[in-house]
Amino acid sequence: MRAALLSPDPIRFHAGLPGGSGAHAGAPDGSREGPAAADELWLDVAIHPGPTVLTCTFRPAHRLPEPSDEEAGGDVPEAPSVAPLYRPIALAIALSEAVTARQVSAVVMRELLPAFGGRRLAIYLLQDRRLYLAWENGFPAGFLDPFEGVGLDAELPGVRTLTTGRPLFFDSMERLTAAYPGIALDAERGSRAFLPLIASGRPVGSCILGFDLPRRFSTQERAALTALAGLIAHALEKAQRYESEAALARGLQHALLPRRLSAHPRVETTGRYLPGTQGMEIGGDWYDVVESGDGLALVIGDVQGHGVQAAATMGQLRTAVRAFALGDRPPDEVLAGTNHLLIDLDPGLFASCCYLRLDPASGVARAARAGHLPPLLRRPDGRTEVVDLPGGVVLGVDPRARYPVTEVRLDPGAVLALYTDGLVERPGADIDDGIEGLRAALAEARPPAAGPPLPALADLLTETARRTTDRPDDIALLLASRPGAGSGPRPSRPATGPHPP
Repeated sequence: MRAALLSPDPIRFHAGLPGGSGAHAGAPDGSREGPAAADELWLDVAIHPGPTVLTCTFRPAHRLPEPSDEEAGGDVPEAPSVAPLYRPIALAIALSEAVTARQVSAVVMRELLPAFGGRRLAIYLLQDRRLYLAWENGFPAGFLDPFEGVGLDAELPGVRTLTTGRPLFFDSMERLTAAYPGIALDAERGSRAFLPLIASGRPVGSCILGFDLPRRFSTQERAALTALAGLIAHALEKAQRYESEAALARGLQHALLPRRLSAHPRVETTGRYLPGTQGMEIGGDWYDVVESGDGLALVIGDVQGHGVQAAATMGQLRTAVRAFALGDRPPDEVLAGTNHLLIDLDPGLFASCCYLRLDPASGVARAARAGHLPPLLRRPDGRTEVVDLPGGVVLGVDPRARYPVTEVRLDPGAVLALYTDGLVERPGADIDDGIEGLRAALAEARPPAAGPPLPALADLLTETARRTTDRPDDIALLLASRPGAGSGPRPSRPATGPHPP
């Protein structure tokens, strides 16, 4: 569909009918080998672009005439430039998926430059009345360095186009030097377009397009580029707001996560947190260890959504849970009270939570969960299982919700793992498979008493996630263990906040 929006000529491809099968039915190149019945499972689809609509035609693939030798392998003349017919909707569709300034710039380079035959691109963003390079492609190395941070009083076309709000087109490099004597040139031949990036009347930056050969910018091309510059400006403005909000959310979440977990001489705990790396994927995952009477409360939770609101709601819930835990309230009352608080706050979000109150002397934990993933327990002999922990609905939905309490025993040398869905959920995969993978990884690791300490085990369980550069969700992990017989008491380790991705 995007190709049809960009091209003045019909776009053709083959599409398989649902349920199609057969040895030759899966050939997307329209192969005619095999019986006709197999070909009948494929349709030849043609999309014809128009000024305001797209028209589609469908024909059985086996009814198409055989291609001639010239069509199959002969030279095809170069298609005319699509610049006069470039549709702003094509760029708008691509820009809708970009959430950072770099992603917006990459879309411009991928979508806009080829359509107009451009070879060079530079995008500058305005900050404190100075222009800073956000993206460049095709210019000689170091050529743009002297222009970094130029003020709005500089006599340069990239500055003038922004201060006046008018695009500047130069059909040749001679015309550019005539208008701006002494300006540094990156090439002897070519043409340039300087476009103002203005969104909602607010200057955002400027965009420079470079072409290898002199060219006349037609009235239609000038109008199209000016309109497209407006789309780019709005996308960059949105990206700047997005990135500012992401920085605020990261700072808020970092401040709200525990710097040090409550310690007990008979229990070792450690936590890990990894933020998401896709756009604004700063979520509401949290973990905590709180003194509760003569025991410890182990908590992990996940607020729905991402951004500042999710992080702020997480902070409110964490504070509420800590207050209930410090009062040594039973797990079901902790979750019920937190549930009522979230409903009263009415942020439009819900949250999952798992809460365990551990008696360090006996190893007995009384646990309850609200829509959260079940804990994992590795026994001293290495057997690892998903804890059968009946639960109630997520927090913030039903004011009458009840949260049953179950006893879990943490023997000396055993390890209890609480985690959020970001650690086990993968796009297109069943979450049960992810939980099973984490269970297997926990089972295969050596017990802390015989091998690496608990922090090293936490690093091992999050190693794959830390190496993943494109994490769609944030991750929280909390591990707890009671030292085995013969090993001295171990202090709890400092909590690990946002981990390097």
